[in-house]
Amino acid sequence: MTFASSAELGAALASSGYLPDDGLATAAYLSLRMGRPLFVEGDAGVGKTSLAQALATVLDAPLIRLQCYEGIDVAQAVYDWDFPRQLLHLRTAEAAGRAGDADALEGELYSRRFLLARPLLQAIETSPSVLLVDEVDRADDEFEALLLELLSDFAVTIPEIGAVRAAVPPAVVVTSNRTRDVHDALKRRCLYHWVEHPDFARELAIVRHRHPAATERLAAQVARATSYLRGLDLQKPPGVAETLDWTQALLTLGVGSLDPDAVTRTLGAVLKYREDHEAVVRDGGLISLLEAAVDAG
Repeated sequence: MTFASSAELGAALASSGYLPDDGLATAAYLSLRMGRPLFVEGDAGVGKTSLAQALATVLDAPLIRLQCYEGIDVAQAVYDWDFPRQLLHLRTAEAAGRAGDADALEGELYSRRFLLARPLLQAIETSPSVLLVDEVDRADDEFEALLLELLSDFAVTIPEIGAVRAAVPPAVVVTSNRTRDVHDALKRRCLYHWVEHPDFARELAIVRHRHPAATERLAAQVARATSYLRGLDLQKPPGVAETLDWTQALLTLGVGSLDPDAVTRTLGAVLKYREDHEAVVRDGGLISLLEAAVDAG
């Protein structure tokens, strides 16, 4: 870890295209300095996954991503055996007249050459690396227990081979959209940070950085309009990802300033539920949205 301060790490992340606030930069810095996983929660689209990608860039390390889902287990997350290759090896040995040497064959079949490393084992074997455990709240309790054990020792025990331990533990980012509560035991193993939606100034800076073709006026209008949408009672308030998508959609259509037609045509880039569209269009919501955007412009 080559960063002398959280400010230095924050500047490096910003130069890579990810603009953290001071709190997130400090949390990431402490995670690296203390060798502790960073558990980040927040609404979808606020930049949790992008943080891991940016860390991999500034650390010049590969990003290894484990996408969690219900029912994920050891075979998908840690390791599995390459059964087709094992079977081929066994048939080759039989053809060569080695079928009677059962002990030797078993040792060959369950050797490292037939082991398939899944993301968690890949992260342990790769130094340095950044491990992203994405949307851990989608997994179940059994996987949480497995992850807790791995994050405690950064080691995996494979019965047929033995323990595989990280020479240099990976930098770890664990994300959650809080669709369910994650057990306290896992959170205690990590440093914790809640990722807020950015304020107007930072969101404007993000839009300007990611879409330099957007005029100051358009970028400000989109940032202010998105902030207004987050204040409504929507099923899915837009995150930074939607702000960037909306800006890209407007630029693609050659729009230089928000107006009723432009908003109506591109609202699907920022709102992803029919009910949210209806909530914005009815009761003068579209007019209020445009007024908020015009004030910014």
